[in-house]
Amino acid sequence: MADRSDGSGRTLTLALAQIRIEPGNVDRNVELARRAIADAASRGADLVALPELFNVGYFAFDRYETHAESLEGETLTLLSDSAAEHGVAVLAGSIVEDLAATQTVETPAGEGLANTAVLFDANGKRTLVYRKHHLFGYESAESELLVPGERLETGVIGDTTVGVSTCYDLRFPELYRRLVDAGTDLVLVPSAWPYPRIEHWETLSRARAIENQCYVATINGSGEFEDATLLGRSTVYDPWGIVRASSGDDPALVLAEVDLEAVESVRSEFPALRDRRLS
Repeated sequence: MADRSDGSGRTLTLALAQIRIEPGNVDRNVELARRAIADAASRGADLVALPELFNVGYFAFDRYETHAESLEGETLTLLSDSAAEHGVAVLAGSIVEDLAATQTVETPAGEGLANTAVLFDANGKRTLVYRKHHLFGYESAESELLVPGERLETGVIGDTTVGVSTCYDLRFPELYRRLVDAGTDLVLVPSAWPYPRIEHWETLSRARAIENQCYVATINGSGEFEDATLLGRSTVYDPWGIVRASSGDDPALVLAEVDLEAVESVRSEFPALRDRRLS
């Protein structure tokens, strides 16, 4: 097995695209996402991850139904094309999915909307679909508007097994245990985390990395909505919980190496997962 950063060996170059999201301006937001993918690829990234609801904006609740798409819709088609064009894997952080319109993947309900992330490989092939399991109800319309996900899949980019969770999922550690039991080395967490909960954002993300001895990469948006401001701070944590790369609250492209040997060495040196008594 090669020891190189090209997505086919023991290391993988990860880019977190913290774009400034304009509420409801789907065309502009998708164009920013595509530019970020091109930029990341030119800088040697193997995998580019986008924020939660990067196209419509998480807090634009009144736009969800208008901009909902199937998994075969325009936004994901454009990102699949970008992945193939630039030869880089892409996590389409999430979109509002029209469940009734999706034809190619099993859905949790015959109708309604879901907060859905899709992972494409470097050929633009869809390799993972994740619908947000835990829907936020605290001063948010998400739990009223969306259907929760049920499936928990992993995908493989190079030799790295990738799992996905979304934003509020960070508060539910049992989901991450299921991912690590499925062999996950890296969990991508597309998010729309607002001020003022900076301490929660940082502490929960670091804890998920430490307790599961894997990489955790949190991809947040930047920008202001009518009732919220996204705090940015997209970050890559290693299996010790050490920050390997991070951003402020302005738009940024965060790059870091994901090293499978680090995952293996941490789990061997400090075998906490082996010592579990409960499951």
